[in-house]
Amino acid sequence: MSLKNKLNRMKKQLTHVAPERETTPVVEVTEEKVSTQKVLDDVVLNELPVEEDHKDHFYSKRDQEIPHYDKWDLLQASSFWTEHDYVMVREVKYPLDHLHGRYRFEELFTVMEEWEDAGLSHPLSSSGKQPGDLLFFDTETTGLNGGVGNTIFLLGYSKIEKNEVVVRQHFLPDPFSEIALYQSFLDDVRTSKDLVTYNGKAFDWPQVKTRHTLVRDDVPELPLFGHIDLLHGARRLWKNELVSCRLSIVEQEKLHIIREHDVPGSLAPMLYFDYLREKDPTEIAGVLVHNEIDVLSLITLYTHMSKLVLAGERNHFSSLDEIFEVARWYEALGAYEEAKKHYKVVAKSTHLLHNKAKAALGHLFKREKDWDRALYCFEAVIRDKSSSNEEVCVEAAKICEHQLKDLNKALVYTQMAFERWQKKGSLLRQKQKVERDAYEKRIQRLKQKMGK
Repeated sequence: MSLKNKLNRMKKQLTHVAPERETTPVVEVTEEKVSTQKVLDDVVLNELPVEEDHKDHFYSKRDQEIPHYDKWDLLQASSFWTEHDYVMVREVKYPLDHLHGRYRFEELFTVMEEWEDAGLSHPLSSSGKQPGDLLFFDTETTGLNGGVGNTIFLLGYSKIEKNEVVVRQHFLPDPFSEIALYQSFLDDVRTSKDLVTYNGKAFDWPQVKTRHTLVRDDVPELPLFGHIDLLHGARRLWKNELVSCRLSIVEQEKLHIIREHDVPGSLAPMLYFDYLREKDPTEIAGVLVHNEIDVLSLITLYTHMSKLVLAGERNHFSSLDEIFEVARWYEALGAYEEAKKHYKVVAKSTHLLHNKAKAALGHLFKREKDWDRALYCFEAVIRDKSSSNEEVCVEAAKICEHQLKDLNKALVYTQMAFERWQKKGSLLRQKQKVERDAYEKRIQRLKQKMGK
């Protein structure tokens, strides 16, 4: 393939954030962002020549030995040297008022203050932390599976430094330069306290640990980071709503970020191997931009998810499904008051989940031994003709029999549960004898208590 064709191919693989609608861009493009894209265009399309005296003037003797250092310079990357090896470190800065998707980066400060005030124990909580303590982290590797044979060639992150967001990417120009890679990365992140990742607990950070063991005698120890994995939260909130919880889909559907001409993660290993053959950074430019957007999107996603979990008003949510899932998340964490507050919003609606929300409220009131309110919730579900949940009838019968001593109601609800169970069994063609016996036993016991 000719150099011109190869450069044009790489042009198509560049990533940028596009507006969701032509008239209303969802990502504010700052002058800095425009210039970054322009540099990438210049590098990929023009293969800009650099005069020798220009190199001598701007580049050290060591840097002049690095293949295509002029192109790295245009990509805003500089070298980090150990005694014998080097890695490239790319740095891009954004102002705090830069809009990335739904939010400006400065809104991270707001949600962290809200976590501090909320006093809640939650996996997303950043209480006790400062914005600069969070490291929004992602890697690019030579394979999609873990293991010693999988090399990390890019360690990327964004973080708050002073009054701006800084993206740094530590790039491995040669597989034998891992000592320099981890030396440069660990020197940079030693003041951070918490990783914020997307599937980082299962993949990225364990892979870093695996590779670090191979060079641990020559580099600093890994920090004992706290870890917030946003994939877990995304699955809790949207697994029943989105076709997939891949970051690109969450970006588009929830953060209003649309990527055009993106380099898929599956192509990153191939492009890295292309780079290793020719040492030309234009081969890897699209991957660098892809990773840059990834780590910026983590800030937006953390801000958005935090707002959902901390919100008490319906207008903070894009759907009642989200409110219901937030309620379930709080219930799983034992934060029952917060769970009830969110369940009530769904229960008062006509959404398909309104009966599930009422039943969930009934269980929470039952937990608190608030029998009247629990029964009220269960009866509200029973009265709804669209509901055929026999378990709610059983719960109502138990309260009537054991707590309120209303045997007539207990019998009615038990018989109703049995009828609903029979209909379900008929439809599914699998009536279970054990369940049948349980219902008949309950009905018989109630009749005996009533002297019938």
